[in-house]
Amino acid sequence: MRRAIVIGGSVGGLFSALLLRRAGWAVHVSERVAVPLAGRGAGIVTHPALRRILDELGLDTRHDFGVPVARRMVLAADGSAVGMLDCPQVMTSWDRLFRLLRGAWPDAQYALGEALAGVVPTETGVAAHFENGTVREAELLVGADGIRSAVRSACFGDVAAQYAGYAAWRGMVDEHQVSTALFPHFGFCLPPGEQMLSYPVAGADNDLRPGHRRTNFVWYRPADEAALTDLLTDASGRVHAGSIPPPLIRAEVVAAMRADADRVLAPAFATVVRATTQPFLQPVYDLESTRMVTDRVALVGDSAFVARPHLGAGVTKAAEDAWALAAALEGVDVVEELRRYEAARLPEGRRLVERARQLGAFLQPQQSSPDEQASAARHRTAEAVIAETAIL
Repeated sequence: MRRAIVIGGSVGGLFSALLLRRAGWAVHVSERVAVPLAGRGAGIVTHPALRRILDELGLDTRHDFGVPVARRMVLAADGSAVGMLDCPQVMTSWDRLFRLLRGAWPDAQYALGEALAGVVPTETGVAAHFENGTVREAELLVGADGIRSAVRSACFGDVAAQYAGYAAWRGMVDEHQVSTALFPHFGFCLPPGEQMLSYPVAGADNDLRPGHRRTNFVWYRPADEAALTDLLTDASGRVHAGSIPPPLIRAEVVAAMRADADRVLAPAFATVVRATTQPFLQPVYDLESTRMVTDRVALVGDSAFVARPHLGAGVTKAAEDAWALAAALEGVDVVEELRRYEAARLPEGRRLVERARQLGAFLQPQQSSPDEQASAARHRTAEAVIAETAIL
C-alpha cells in the first residue's frame, strides 16, 4: 500500500485520511495539539455535498446528526419580522462532526503532540520531521492544518491572510435562554453596517432533545486595524496576533459589546448576547493560495483557502477537497495525479473566496472599488442576506 501522512487531526485531516484509506492508501494522521480536540462548540451549517461524502464513507447522518431548521427570519431592531424564507437545512456542531469522523479512525494511526518542524524530499516521496524528534516517511504528505498551516509555510512559502476589516463575536446559549419565537429559525438582524445571525444546534454532549439544545450566534461588526488591535489586547497590555483566547478578552470590551447589543439589536438577539457566559472573538480573514500542490505535497481545506464565514462552507470545502484528492490518486504517478487535483480545486477555492467577499463587502468599514461598492449595496438588504447566506 502507498503511504500518506496527513498533517492536521481536525475535521479536514480526518476527511482526507478516511477518503485516502478508502482509495487504498495507508495513512497516518499527525496533530500538533497534544490534547484531544473534542469538545469544541462552534456551529456548522451542513450542505448536501457534505452529507453525500459522509454517506459515501458509511457514516450515518440520518439520525442524531443535527437540528433541522425549516425557516429563515429577519428581525428589525424593534423585534418585528421583516423577512421570512422557507429554507430547510440541518445545523450541526463541530464537535458532533468531529466525533463522527474520529470514531471511524483508528487510534494507532492518530498521533497527538506532533508539531511539524520541516518537510524533506526523499527518493520515493517525503519525510515529515516533527519537533518532538519523530520522522515519518511516505509517498504523499497532505497539509490539512488550517489557516496557519505549517505545511503551506514549509513547502509553498507563507501566504499572508488578509484581514477583512471586521470581526465576529460568537457564542453559545442554552435553548431555555432564547426566545421561543427565535429559537426554531435561522435568524438574522441587520443593524447599519453589521449582521447578527443565530441558529439552533445540539446541546452539551450532542443532546438533541427539545429543551436541551443550544443557539449558536455570530455577530459581525466593523473594526479597522486600530480597533482590532484594541480588541486583541488583554488586560496585561499584550496584543495577541490573529486571535485572542476568550478568557483573556478584557472585561470592559465584553461589557461594551453587551451594551451595544442592547442598543442596536432586536431584543431577542440582545437577550442571547447577554446570556452568553464567555463570548469569543473571531477576526475575519481571507486567505488565497496560488498553488495547492508541489511534488508529493497537497493542501486541503483552510490550509489552501479561507473564505469568509458567510457561505458556511469551510467544512464542506475541506470535505470536497479531500474527496477530489482521493479521487485523483488512482494511478501510479502521484506527481501527475496531484496536478489534476490542483487543476480541479484551485478554481473552486478562488470562487468561494470571491463569493464570500461579495457577501461580506457591506461589513467592511470602507469599500475601496466599484465592485465592492456594488456588492455592499446589494448584499446589505434583508432580501439578499436571507436568500444567500450559507447557500452554495
